[in-house]
Amino acid sequence: MPVGGPTGGHVLRGAIRDQRRRLVAASLLGMTHQACEAMVPVVIGVIIDEAVATGSTGTLWRWLLLLAVLFFVLSTCYRTGARITEGAGEKAAHHLRLQLGTRVLDPRGGADADRLPGALTSIATNDAKRVGSAVTVLPYGAAALAALAISAVALLRISVPLGLLVLLGIPPLLWLGHRISRPLEQRSETEQERAAHASGVAADLVAGLRVLKGMGAESAAVTRYRHTSQDSLAAALRSARSRAGHEGAVLALTGVFIAAIGLVGAYLAMRGSISVGDLVAAVGLAQFLLGPFQLLTYVNAEFAQGRASAGRIAEVLAAPAAVEPGAATPPDPVAGGIRLRGVALGALRGIDLDIAAASLTGIVTRDAAAANDLLHCLARETDPAEGVIELDGVALTGLDPDELRRMILVAPHDADLFETSLLDNVRAGADTETTDIEPALTASAADDVARLLPDGADTVLAERGRSLSGGQRQRVALARALAADRPVLVLHDPTTAVDTVTESRIAARLREVRRGRTTILVTTSPALLAVTDRVVVLDEGTVTADGSHAELVAADETYRAAVLA
Repeated sequence: MPVGGPTGGHVLRGAIRDQRRRLVAASLLGMTHQACEAMVPVVIGVIIDEAVATGSTGTLWRWLLLLAVLFFVLSTCYRTGARITEGAGEKAAHHLRLQLGTRVLDPRGGADADRLPGALTSIATNDAKRVGSAVTVLPYGAAALAALAISAVALLRISVPLGLLVLLGIPPLLWLGHRISRPLEQRSETEQERAAHASGVAADLVAGLRVLKGMGAESAAVTRYRHTSQDSLAAALRSARSRAGHEGAVLALTGVFIAAIGLVGAYLAMRGSISVGDLVAAVGLAQFLLGPFQLLTYVNAEFAQGRASAGRIAEVLAAPAAVEPGAATPPDPVAGGIRLRGVALGALRGIDLDIAAASLTGIVTRDAAAANDLLHCLARETDPAEGVIELDGVALTGLDPDELRRMILVAPHDADLFETSLLDNVRAGADTETTDIEPALTASAADDVARLLPDGADTVLAERGRSLSGGQRQRVALARALAADRPVLVLHDPTTAVDTVTESRIAARLREVRRGRTTILVTTSPALLAVTDRVVVLDEGTVTADGSHAELVAADETYRAAVLA
């Protein structure tokens, strides 16, 4: 975590601070509810001494009326306070989800480093909910402390020894409860980590289910998930045992404390130091105290788990950015010239390359890692470890990542589709809803896909476009990239699942629809490379050949092996 970044404590305190007005209101209502509950055994004791013992019917009715008022007030306060409290917890969790969403979608990136998408989803749902629960229990904790204080005062009025017993006994009990909750917090954090990892693995397996079936790798996938799930289950069981032990230990301590209050009260009544009504009130208060102590146990457990979840949220929020925005002025207008000098990153080894503005350039490499590293640099998802990439003479590292992506669009090979209509999927790439997307649909042959669907382009696609074949998904994704109409478009293997006839049509149309703009095709498709102005070959992370497709086919054996094999 970077120095000065948010910690779990910062996240939890921030969530509480955002809801402080609701929490204060709910706490006051909860304290009123607990005060009325604490007064019930006191009033019953008074009824015994002043009405039952004297046989006064009028006094009995007056005190019974007061008792009814107490029940009305405490029930009203509980209902209202609970509604406000639950609302505060939900709002706190929602605010955290918005923060996480903003961080994950930050153009600078970095939040998803070393985290599976399913793990991020788990943090944004389960962990945010647990922090919301920690916010929710604060009014209950305040109400429980108020109940203990009021009970102590009432017992002091009945008997000083009883009151002192409560006042002196409560702090050690609270301290022991806090100490006992430490293992629960640690095991809860482990539980959430394992659950998030299991969610991430499950999401990845579901996303690649078709590929796994095609490879016959279902058993290996099941075995992998079974091990991950078992680890998650073991962590959850350890956390459950810790919580059960925590609650059992606190309940045992509380029981001993309440029994001591009852015994002292009985001893004082036998000596005549307190009346029968006082004894009933003391025993009633002792039994009532079990509720606030159980409530504090619940609050302590929820807070322990909330702190663990807040720490996981803080790790995402404090994740260092993958790239930082620069202060350079972007080119205006954008011609689209790309220049690489000494670019090194991962599999790339000092690449020098000039791509002319408005050209259609092919880049061929058999190394998937080199292709991915190049795409990451051009999209500025990662900056080169060495060297510089320029757009019209301006270094990409000097530009704001969000602004840069309005000039350079990198369309990856595995682009996902959204669970909306085909038309909306394509329009997602356009700047405005009025942009004419017909040329993009035609150039990508996605118009043919639309004609095969029941409602045409208005047909709603399944999640990630799974209702389409692989080739159909690629065509819709390509249409979306073309509809964006960026000055520079980088396409990575856009037609690997498309039949050869359709691929040839796309290649011819692609050149026409992108005329006057810079287009880079990172591919080994001979149909696409045949329509390029120039092809650059990367081998072992460096440029090894440069020429037209026909020239390289005739003269370069490595190129022939990569493209025609």
